[in-house]
Amino acid sequence: MSVRHALLALLSEGPKYGLQLREEFEARTGEVWPLNVGQVYTTLQRLERDGLVESDDDGQDGPQKGFRITAAGAAALTGWLRTPPDMSSPPRDELVMKVLVALRVPGTDVRDVIQVHRRYLVQLMQQWTRIKETEAESDMSLALVVDAELFRLDAVVRWLDTADGRIKRAAADAAQADAAQAGKSQADTTQADKTTGTTQAVPSVRRRVGARR
Repeated sequence: MSVRHALLALLSEGPKYGLQLREEFEARTGEVWPLNVGQVYTTLQRLERDGLVESDDDGQDGPQKGFRITAAGAAALTGWLRTPPDMSSPPRDELVMKVLVALRVPGTDVRDVIQVHRRYLVQLMQQWTRIKETEAESDMSLALVVDAELFRLDAVVRWLDTADGRIKRAAADAAQADAAQAGKSQADTTQADKTTGTTQAVPSVRRRVGARR
């Protein structure tokens, strides 16, 4: 989330002061991402340093100090809105890392790890669905945020299901290969016994000479 560009977007509507920017930011994002007022002022100071915003000339800092966007800030905002984020490389997703690590940890059932996280994600989806049904219909910003979160969680659940199926098939294939290898080894041993003439010992029977019939 780019707080600096969100603040530029709010300032593009007209001059605003810091506390007002924080309140409008939270309202425009469905109050999903709380923003600390200290973070607002720190970001505004950096934007002013970079020439993207300018403040009142009275030289007094405080909650009523006004800020407005500059021409350079407006250009930066337009460029950010029209530039796709870099998605060429997969992010370092913690859940993906957990599954990959669990595959190599002795004594760990990776499919159990997957199911624990899957249940948690389903619970989150249920919570977001309730928010959508009770609050989001009258709030466009919140509705868009909820939709995005539901789609994101659903994608993660589907990835977990795919991973679980792939791991299950790999385990079955490995067991089948082990069984085939064991059968081949047994067959090779039997063939080797036949080749070397190894047979079961047969007791010899001596015929008694002069035995009566």
